[in-house]
Amino acid sequence: MLGKIFKAYDIRGTYPDLLTDAMAWQIGYGASRYLLADAAAAGEGSPMMRNVVVGHDMRTSSPSLTENLIKGICDHGGNVLDVGMVDTSFIYFAITHLDCAGGVMVTASHNPPQYNGFKISKRKAKPVGEATGLAEIRKYAATVDKLTLQPAGGRVEKRDLWDAYRRHVLAFLDLSKRKGKKIRAVIDASNGMAGTMIPKIFGKKGAGVEGLEIIEINFDNTKGEFVHEPNPLVASNVRMTCEAVIANKADVGFCYDGDADRCVVVDENGKIVGCDHLTAVLAKPFLEKHPGSAIVYDLRSTKAVSEDVIKAGGRPVRGRVGHVFLKAALAENKAVFGGELSGHFYFAQNFNADSGVIAMCSVLTLLSNSGKKMSELVAPVARYAQSGEINFTIEDKDGALDKLRDEFIDQGDLDELDGVTIDCWGDQGWWCNVRKSNTEPLLRLNLEAKDPTILATMLAKISPMLGHKVDH
Repeated sequence: MLGKIFKAYDIRGTYPDLLTDAMAWQIGYGASRYLLADAAAAGEGSPMMRNVVVGHDMRTSSPSLTENLIKGICDHGGNVLDVGMVDTSFIYFAITHLDCAGGVMVTASHNPPQYNGFKISKRKAKPVGEATGLAEIRKYAATVDKLTLQPAGGRVEKRDLWDAYRRHVLAFLDLSKRKGKKIRAVIDASNGMAGTMIPKIFGKKGAGVEGLEIIEINFDNTKGEFVHEPNPLVASNVRMTCEAVIANKADVGFCYDGDADRCVVVDENGKIVGCDHLTAVLAKPFLEKHPGSAIVYDLRSTKAVSEDVIKAGGRPVRGRVGHVFLKAALAENKAVFGGELSGHFYFAQNFNADSGVIAMCSVLTLLSNSGKKMSELVAPVARYAQSGEINFTIEDKDGALDKLRDEFIDQGDLDELDGVTIDCWGDQGWWCNVRKSNTEPLLRLNLEAKDPTILATMLAKISPMLGHKVDH
């Protein structure tokens, strides 16, 4: 059963049929065994390296899963620092702030309320994925026998780090150049952890920060239920944010996912801003502060990202899809900032980790410093025609990718950093990436062109090679 809930980047399943309290104990034991051994192997001799930070989201199953997870960690011999109900990015902060062996966040992120799971990080908030520790944790969890185990008696200590976390986040916010009129921001917490986190950091309706007014929607997270699915990548889930921006004549809107590590931005006209466009927009102020630095971006992103990074004097670095790979690319290239099409944004000064609220602070700071509207900042970047991500059902995914390679291998540059990328931008004015789904018989296509006509032509040519289009 454990094999069904261990994914490429985290652990997730429906509760209590696929994910059970007993499994939470096993996972706690396995996580503690891995994290403490990893810290010891790195030569980290600090007593804090026996500590594991644990936090959880607002789902109704989270308290029980957390209790059993903590018991498993302690039974192995790890000490737990319980930070309570927090957003996922809080865990990254706590691990580094307290110099711990790692941390576990109990959450199912953007999934419906019947789901839950675990996001695990090791020293310095480094992500634990299938190839970076999750396989070992699964093995340890599957082989431990609770009935014969002699509990090692780790300690549990509750910690309130909200004041320190608030100072850390607000270090990314500067509204000093916004004279007179406050920035009015709509925030849709999606009945998730942003409903707890935003008031803790900014005060009720932004009252704790000069120059900011927050219009709160869907902040109640006491029932563990969602008015809309807490996934801001689906446009229909952002509809309430868009409508509230227009109704309140707000400057900007933000829609968070369930565990609040991601947010999608809406401009003053109620239009959703593409996350790749936002990466390009935010890269410039980071490069002004850190000239010549690298900017990491998801390889599905618009060509405008690399073009604008170069124009701003930076070094664009394409990265594989997924937070495990983007965080690693940020560290390897000493990048100052990175962005992903999924709405994850990464910051060197946030331990190379992603943060929805720091992304929000960066947008608010840019609005203050530039004096421009959100739509004016985005318009120059949104200069090419994009398909968005299109899914196709097909059983023989590898066969379809082989046909794609054969068809275009002599027409442009081809690479396989993540899936198959075909770049005919210089001669024909288009490029595309096709990736396999890890869990479904799907191929995912992203195609961009210099104009809508080329886009339509290439979609008509490539789509039949990939199977049947999935309509949402």
